[in-house]
Amino acid sequence: MSQAKPTPMRSSDENSTLALSSVPLVGVAVNASLACVKILAGVFGNSYALIADGIESTADIVSSLVVWGGLRVAGTPANERHPYGYGKAEALAGVVAALGILVAALIIAIQAIREILTPHHLPHWSTLLILILVVGVKETLARWTNRVGEQADSVALQADAWHHRADAISSIAAFVGISIALIGGRGYEPADDWAALVACLVIAYSGLRLLYITARDILDAAPPKEVEDQVRLIAASIPGVKAVEKCRIRKSGTTLFVEIHIEVDGTATVDEGHRIGGAVRGSLRSASLKIADAFVHIEPYFEPAAT
Repeated sequence: MSQAKPTPMRSSDENSTLALSSVPLVGVAVNASLACVKILAGVFGNSYALIADGIESTADIVSSLVVWGGLRVAGTPANERHPYGYGKAEALAGVVAALGILVAALIIAIQAIREILTPHHLPHWSTLLILILVVGVKETLARWTNRVGEQADSVALQADAWHHRADAISSIAAFVGISIALIGGRGYEPADDWAALVACLVIAYSGLRLLYITARDILDAAPPKEVEDQVRLIAASIPGVKAVEKCRIRKSGTTLFVEIHIEVDGTATVDEGHRIGGAVRGSLRSASLKIADAFVHIEPYFEPAAT
């Protein structure tokens, strides 16, 4: 005997997901401004590392738009065609964002190698001031986006945060490279290009790490054991539940779907079993675990025979 049909995601979950979609738009506005500043400063300041930084910022714009689109789709209510909702769109957006980081790292690496092999002028000292500004802005944006992403358990937002942090890292590398070039003088012109190349390794590592995290969500990896323990505890606390047998949980977007097997008195009527199952489902959905729906299966429980 089982209980609970898939029902549309609660409106509070939809509103929460849609509210999160405004976060990437802040990143779009910031990245668009910084990209223009960095590319212009790089061109006039003879610094490819800064130009590469600007290119990476334009990639961030695309990434943030993808994350924004994914979160908007994830907030679409469930329907007959997609009874579990569109939460996986959030994880797919995270995958695209992670791939975007890897592509950006590759593009910067290729251009940096070309610049290393091509003689050019020393960068201008003013580019250092631009980089200090960029690092401060992007690290602040990364921390804010990551904090919101962790609170909402959104892998797409966490991926977007790493895009911002990768930009800050490449800017730090550019700052070091340009400083070496200016201090060393003639013969050290490619220092900022080497710095851009080193930054690519850090950016690529971030991309691979995020790809792993987002892939786990798509493959329905189980949430932390503490979450399952809380679900079992809530179910076991409902009057009439004799034991909790199986418990499976999967993540879809920023919410969870639970499949749980509970045991009730083997002599209970169908109506009693249905009532107990409904109470379990209601308690789980109203808990602070962001459970979109719970599928409760009823199993008979019999007292062990006395020996």
